[in-house]
Parts: sequence; C-alpha cells; structure tokens
Amino acid sequence: SESVTNTLTQRRPEANLNGFGAYDQLDQNKGSVKTTVNTYGETFVVPQFTIKEILDAIPAECYKRSYVKSFSYVARDLFFIGLFAYAAHAYLHLIPWVSLRVVAWIAYGFVQGLFGTGCWVLAHECGHGAFSDSKTVNDIVGWILHSALLVPYHSWRISHGKHHKATGNLQRDMVFVPKTKEEFFSVRNITEAAEDTPILTLWNVLLQQLFGWIMYLFTNVTGQKYPNRNKWAANHFLPSSPIFDKKDFMDMVSSDIGILTTMTLIYLSIQKWGFSTVALYYIIPYLWVNHWLGKFLPDYSLSQTKAVTNLVFLVAITFLQHTDPTLPHYTGDEWNFVRGAAATIDRDMGFIGRHILHGIIETHVLHHYVSTIPFYNADEASEAIKPVMGKHYRANTEGGALGFIRAIWHSARWCQWVEPSADAEGPGKKVLFFRNRNGLGTKPAVIQAQ
Repeated sequence: SESVTNTLTQRRPEANLNGFGAYDQLDQNKGSVKTTVNTYGETFVVPQFTIKEILDAIPAECYKRSYVKSFSYVARDLFFIGLFAYAAHAYLHLIPWVSLRVVAWIAYGFVQGLFGTGCWVLAHECGHGAFSDSKTVNDIVGWILHSALLVPYHSWRISHGKHHKATGNLQRDMVFVPKTKEEFFSVRNITEAAEDTPILTLWNVLLQQLFGWIMYLFTNVTGQKYPNRNKWAANHFLPSSPIFDKKDFMDMVSSDIGILTTMTLIYLSIQKWGFSTVALYYIIPYLWVNHWLGKFLPDYSLSQTKAVTNLVFLVAITFLQHTDPTLPHYTGDEWNFVRGAAATIDRDMGFIGRHILHGIIETHVLHHYVSTIPFYNADEASEAIKPVMGKHYRANTEGGALGFIRAIWHSARWCQWVEPSADAEGPGKKVLFFRNRNGLGTKPAVIQAQ
C-alpha cells in the first residue's frame, strides 16, 4: 500500500486522487464478483481492476500541463467571442429584411453560447487544477471566466470536487443522484404506474431547459437532500450552505464577489445601451450556455387516479455523461472510487464537442479517474485506459451531435429511477440500475399496494 502510494504521488505530486488518502482504500472489495442485470437485460459484473492499473497505463506526458497551450485556448475563445460581437455590431443591422436579421441574431446567440460554454469548460479545468501547475493561476483564470458567466467559481469547484470523490454513490454523490423507486413513486397506495406518453416526455425535455443550471446553483436539485434545511438554504451562494464546510467561508465570499461584479457590469451596461442590446449581446448567449448545461426531466408522484408532475432539474451535458441504461449506481460497501468512476460514459458532439467544448463530452470517463489531466492530453490518456477497463469502458458516439441529441430523448424514456434487479440477492441488492414505467428494457420489480 505504501509503495503504491509513493509511486503514484511521484507521478502526480499535486493530486491525491480527488482528496482521497490511502490508495488501497479505493480498491476495496477487489476479487468479489457479483452480477446483476442492467436496463437492457444484460448481465453486469462489477469492475475488478484497480486505480493503480488505471494510472500505470497512462503515459507520463499526459499529466503535463502547458501554460502556453492552456492560455492559447483562452485567447482563442475570447478572440472568437470578440470577433462575433464585432461582426454583429458592424453588419447585422445592415441586413434589409427583418426576418433575415432575426435569423442572423439567433445564429449569433447560438454561436456565442457555444464559445461561452467553451470558456465555462476552461474554468472547469482551472477548478480541477488541470489548467496549469500553479493553483494561483488556476484560481485567477477560473474565477474570471466563471464569474463572467455568473458561476460562483470556488463554490462550484468545491461541490464539484465532492461529486468526483463519490461518483455513483447514492448516499454521497453531490449531483446526478437518481431517485430510487420509493422516491419516484412517492405517493403510497399505488396500484399501477401509467406509461409516459412521448409528447409528455418531449414536453419535459424541452420545458424551461434554460434555467436548470441556475436552479442547481440555487437549490442543489439533483444533489443530496438536507431534510432539516430549507431547499433554498442548500445553494452555492450562501456561506452557511450545508453543502460547504466552515473552512470554505472566504472562498464562498470570493465567489459571491465575482457574481456581484458581473451583475453590476450587466446593470451598468443596460443603463448605457438599453436592455434589448444587452439581451442580444450577452443575455441570449448566456441562456444558450445554460441550455447546454441545464435541462428538465419529469418526476412523477402517482395516486390511483391522478398523476402529479414535478420538474426535476438536471445538468444537460454532464447529465448524459452519468445517465445511461448501461450505467450502475451503488449503495454501501459495494461502491468504491474505481467502480464509481467507471459509472460514466463518453459521448460525441462532433466538431462542436471536440473543438469548441474542448472534449469535455468525449473524454469524461478518463476525467473521472484523473481530473488533473488537461483536456488536450485527454484523448491519449483515454485510449491508454480502455484496455484496462475492458468491457467496463462505456461510450455512445454514434451520430455525432445528432446522436447526442437523440441520447437526451433516449435517457428521458429509459432512465427514470434506479433499483436492484428483481432477483438480486445479498450484495447484488446494492448495485442498482435504471428502470422506467414505459415498458422499455428490463421490467421493474412489481409495485405492491400498501
């Protein structure tokens, strides 16, 4: 154990594997093979490889971070944001047809939203320490970029780090915590569960997608619940939030200062140029960023005669990295870091994902094993760990960007709550997969009236 820890620390001296201590603690339960059935009805065996095998497979050069490369991507994204803003200011008003001008402004907002999301990803790199070797540089760059997008940098960095430490753990994960069957069907005396209609699924996929990310920041929806606290108390802006520790107080204040600074600049800009101008140049692109980051999924509470729809907010891009019929969730001692990190999936958004969103979608599995590897080395590192992971490496890359959009629909229909397999025994009851009430895939266990 000690020799393994020393070897890994020499290779990655700045990282203690997302805050864990002894590396042997991450490989508990090795050798105990249990099986269950995923949503497609396929037999699932929990991963048996170790974190040492993962890290040893990654070439040493993948861990190297370059100031030149990292800042060049920041400069590139900011350059294109400025270029498109200038082009819109100089030329869009010259278009003689109103309908064509509307189309042009829509295209402008969409493209700016993509590059804004790219800046968000670079700030995310800073939060993980993947941007540079300097924590000071990481925090300054991340604070500026995230604050400009109304994201509380340190607050999100801390809660996101806790998510990485406990991915796939139903009791400890900080976000993307799926509902159990009991939570999904929260009203007692249920005799049957009506099927979701496709139109209802579509409505909930589209409904208020722009504000899911905002609600996550304010109420920690999809994260762990704090039963003794008001839902508005568990947010990313209050230093007293139960999400954070007392030692995080000044980081929380710093994050709030960044948000207040951006809000002040927005207010002054509206006073000078008017709301419509600020909306076209900033607010609409900002909402496009939220579109890529936030979405709704339906959550139903059923009685015998009435279905009540509650909206649950999820984070869109990363939602699809953690939600798939092939991905497990764990409870109790069946979870460990290696298994949790393997409960993720790579997807593909084609040119947009690779070159504008900096590969955050295409190399997410690797990112959960070693979050300090910069994105421009992540492809090489991903290829290196695939032989170690074997069948446990998950990817859905068919169709590029269109396939990514289809996956939103697919996950909305297939992945509604998690439960053990109906015939699971012993440890198998602690490995849960998605089930649904649409008659798709493996049938859920029978719901008994109580």
